[in-house]
Amino acid sequence: METQIKESLLALLAGIKAGDGPVIGDEMAKLDGYVARGRASGELHPQLVHFLENRSYAKAVMFLGGATDIPVGACGGRAGRAAGAAEPKG
Repeated sequence: METQIKESLLALLAGIKAGDGPVIGDEMAKLDGYVARGRASGELHPQLVHFLENRSYAKAVMFLGGATDIPVGACGGRAGRAAGAAEPKG
């Protein structure tokens, strides 16, 4: 399934660059389907699911390409917070 996801991601990113709305919609729908099936079967790595669910498509491509230096985003947990920032209470 990861091969199909990567192909869909690359087609989506090309569609975004070209401003091709139908391609964008089709590929996003495919990706949502892959996530649903992969989550249900446990076939997809949780980090990949996270990237796809949060529409972090460039990070998903990096992950599928084997990158180990994927930048931490705002949702990156403790590593994504500024040094010395207080932990939220709750």
